[in-house]
Amino acid sequence: MLLEPFQLGDLTLKNRMALAPMTRARAGVERLPNALMAEYYAQRASAGLIITEATIVSEQGIGWPNTPGIYSPEQSQAWRQVIDAVHAKGSTIFMQLWHCGRASHSSFHNGKPPVAPSPIKLEGDMIHTPNGKENYETPRPLETAEIPGIVEDYRRAAGLAKSAGFDGIEIHSANGYLLDEFLQSKTNHREDRYGGSLENRLRLLKEIIEAVMTIYPARRVAVRFSPNGVFNDMGSPDYRETFLHAAGQLNAYGLGLLHLMDGLAFGFHGLGEPMTLAEFRKVYKGPIMGNCGHTRESAEALLQAGECDLVAFGRPYISNPDLVERFANGWPLSDFSDMKDWYSFGPEGYVDYPAYKAA
Repeated sequence: MLLEPFQLGDLTLKNRMALAPMTRARAGVERLPNALMAEYYAQRASAGLIITEATIVSEQGIGWPNTPGIYSPEQSQAWRQVIDAVHAKGSTIFMQLWHCGRASHSSFHNGKPPVAPSPIKLEGDMIHTPNGKENYETPRPLETAEIPGIVEDYRRAAGLAKSAGFDGIEIHSANGYLLDEFLQSKTNHREDRYGGSLENRLRLLKEIIEAVMTIYPARRVAVRFSPNGVFNDMGSPDYRETFLHAAGQLNAYGLGLLHLMDGLAFGFHGLGEPMTLAEFRKVYKGPIMGNCGHTRESAEALLQAGECDLVAFGRPYISNPDLVERFANGWPLSDFSDMKDWYSFGPEGYVDYPAYKAA
């Protein structure tokens, strides 16, 4: 089933494999997509669906060096070369919309602290900033009156993505970034209408979904969750209740895709049993995509069991740009454990991995 076509709303995907969104930091200090990025995505366009690296919706959302943005017309125009390269290979491409929230640093913001739902510092390794590695800082809690502006940033970004030619968008509500911070009780201690109850913590995501649906039809909108994730110091005691409730609430929108990081290869908070795709299948009625650490065999088993409709692959795609062809032909995979050049800011560790050559 992995190599069979799939109908995603009104889009026909040539297979059920997706290139997972992965930050690769090749957009330069200008945060403009470029020819190198177009080459990278085109190399991997045998996937049925490509989801771009996380793309910043506003200057306030910045938290990584050299990541691309989608908050200016110039950025929108620059993305067209990437989209054209992917479409030329017969693939579909969604843009992932991103705000880093507390997983940022004042070095990105002219000395002003990063923002978050609550003033709770991220406890973890140092963050890479324009000044090198620095310690995380206590974020500034967003005022209630500021939140409509965040929603508008996402709506405007969706409009710029559509102008560029993206087939759809994915709202990044995972991995400890702003929307995940609002959703989870560990990081959201607010006492206004965006905090406290499950419904309140979900409110911002719902408002953003409704805003971007004025730009794209629901079937062209995806949402990403990481219910098992510990990345960026996440993991809430009520994680199971939170994410099952959230997934159930998303049914009302008729979204194109719910993207779930169900695998544990990116770390597990260990606050109970890991959540599974089968659990989400019981509460969410639309297409589901699994992700994180899956192999060809585990992906096929999930599809055969009916637990998901698509499977995304991340790190294997870095050193195996022809991953679809390798799976189709039973060819071995190149090693993808060496991270030395993954963030070189140049072609090394990015577009210099060769396709498989049969003897």
